[in-house]
Amino acid sequence: MSAADTRVPHIRIPPPGPISRELIETDERYISPSYTRSYPLAVKRGEGLTLEDMDGNLYLDFTAGIAVCATGHCHPRVVKAIQQQAEKLLHICGADFYYPPLRDLARKLAEIAPGNSPKRVLFTNSGAEAIEGAIKLARYHTRRQHIIAFYGAFHGRTMGALSLTASKITQRRRFEPLLPEVTHVGYGNCYRCPYNLSYPSCDLECVSHLEKKLFKTTVPPEEVAAIIVEPIQGEGGYIVPPPEYHRELKALAERHGILFVADEIQSGIGRTGKMFAIEHWGVEPDIVCTAKGLASGLPLGALIAKAEVMDWDQGAHASTFGGNPVACVAALETIALVEEGLMQNAAEVGAYLIGRLRDLQARHRLIGDVRGLGLMIGVDLVKDHRTREGATVERDAVLQNCFARGLVLLGCGESSIRLCPALVVTREQCDTAVEILDQALATVKV
Repeated sequence: MSAADTRVPHIRIPPPGPISRELIETDERYISPSYTRSYPLAVKRGEGLTLEDMDGNLYLDFTAGIAVCATGHCHPRVVKAIQQQAEKLLHICGADFYYPPLRDLARKLAEIAPGNSPKRVLFTNSGAEAIEGAIKLARYHTRRQHIIAFYGAFHGRTMGALSLTASKITQRRRFEPLLPEVTHVGYGNCYRCPYNLSYPSCDLECVSHLEKKLFKTTVPPEEVAAIIVEPIQGEGGYIVPPPEYHRELKALAERHGILFVADEIQSGIGRTGKMFAIEHWGVEPDIVCTAKGLASGLPLGALIAKAEVMDWDQGAHASTFGGNPVACVAALETIALVEEGLMQNAAEVGAYLIGRLRDLQARHRLIGDVRGLGLMIGVDLVKDHRTREGATVERDAVLQNCFARGLVLLGCGESSIRLCPALVVTREQCDTAVEILDQALATVKV
C-alpha cells in the first residue's frame, strides 16, 4: 500500500468482508457498548490518507482519527522519531523528574502559543484532561467558582469536562450531579442563531446577552472564573462564529476579570491554516487547551497558560503519564512538519475544498450551508432551506453511502458532515472526495 496509490479508494469486497466481520464480532463481545461505531470499518493499517481494512479494501480517510493524525497515518518522520525515542526512554514521570523531550516541547508550545505573554505548560494525556486542568487552574487563580460554557460545546466526557459539554443529551444522561456552578449560553451561530436574530443587525446578541441578561439576573460576574469556548465549535457542527465574536467575548471577559479559555483540542496545531484557530481573530487567550493533532496519533494533551495565570503551588495539579517522552518527540516532529508546510497546505487546500463543496451546494438542495476554515469544514444538510431544519436521517444515509464507495467521513452536530482530513491532503484527493460525496448526495431524497 502506498499513500500515493491511485487506486484509492478501492473496494474489492463489499464491507465488512469475512475477516473484518470476525474482528467486529469478537470486538463487540469485549468492548464497552458505549462506543459509537458509525459503520463497520475494521482497520488493518494506514498510510497518509489511505486506510486498508482487514479484507484488503482501500479507503480515502477524511476523518484523520477525528482530526488527530495531523501529518497523516504513520508519517515516516514521526514514526522515526518515535522509534528512536523508544530505544532510549519509554517513561519517567515528568511530575517527579526531568528529561529533554518534556522541556523541549514545553518551550516550543510556549513559543507558538497565541500572543506575546510568557507562557507555561502542563501536560496531560488527552483533551478532556486538559480541560479538567483548565477548570482547576481558573478556579485556583481567580479564587472564583463559576464557569460559563456554550450550547453545542463539546469539551470531553470526564466529569468536569462533561459539565461544560452541551452537544448531545446522551453524553450527559444519568451522570448527574455534574460539576456545580456551570452556566451555558448560546454560541455565535449565525446559520441557526440561538436568539432568532440575523447578523449583523443582531448587534452581536450572542455576546451582549451575558452582560444584558445573565450578569444581571443569575450569575454575578465577579464570581465567574472563566469563559471556556471553542474558537470553532467542533462536535456542535463545525460552526464558525461571526468575525467580531471572539474579540468582543475577550473584551467582556477582561472587563470583569474573567479568564478567557480557548479549547483548541480539535482546531489547533495547524488545522485551520493557523497554528491555533483563535489567531484568525487576533485574540490572546489566558489559557489554551490542545490535544488531538498535537502528536499525530499518540495520546498527548497540553494546558498552555500565561505565566502569570499558571501560579498554582507544587502538588496542586500534575499527571503521571502526561508528557510521556515518546509522545513528546512525536509532537515535536509533528509541529516541525506543520511549520514547514502543512499549515500552509491546510490553508490553501482547505480553501480549494470549501470552493468545491460550495459548487456541490449549488447542485444539491440537501446542502444548506458550507462553512469552515482551513481543513476544518462542515457541510450542513437541511430538509428545508427556509426553516433550516436539520436533515439528520439523510445525513446518516449520505455517510453510509460514502463509506460503501470508499470514503470515510463522520458527522457532527444535528445534521452536519465534517471534513477534517490530514494536513497532507492534496487537491486531487479533495476532488475524489467531492466526487464521491456528490454521488452519495444524489442517492438521497429530501
